[in-house]
Amino acid sequence: MERIFETVAGKVASWTGKPPAFILALVVVVVWGVTGPIFKYSDTWQLVINTGTTIVTFLMVFLIQNAQNRDGSAIQAKLDELIRALEGPRDEFVGIENLTQPELEKIKKKLEHECGGQDGSSHESFEAFLERL
Repeated sequence: MERIFETVAGKVASWTGKPPAFILALVVVVVWGVTGPIFKYSDTWQLVINTGTTIVTFLMVFLIQNAQNRDGSAIQAKLDELIRALEGPRDEFVGIENLTQPELEKIKKKLEHECGGQDGSSHESFEAFLERL
């Protein structure tokens, strides 16, 4: 079931990000707008577009989240491989995406301090980074 969802989600997300999908949506809205006078801008006429867009939006949220989760996991795996393969980066950084936000903030502040920043509020760490380039 999960594999079917991922396959469908990937194909739909890929298709909806292309110009034909936008043109289709635009045509639907234009047709709806043009039919307004025919239906005398009735409540039912308004309900059609409201219901349709709500349903599409609701479903797209899940598809977009699925795509974001897959992309994030793939990027994280690639970064972990780079850290593991190169000499210099610390292996301890592999898997830190599983830490809590406060734990990540502690790591960030420590790294900023190591780079010359005092409390993360100054730009000293960025300047130290630029000097190393």
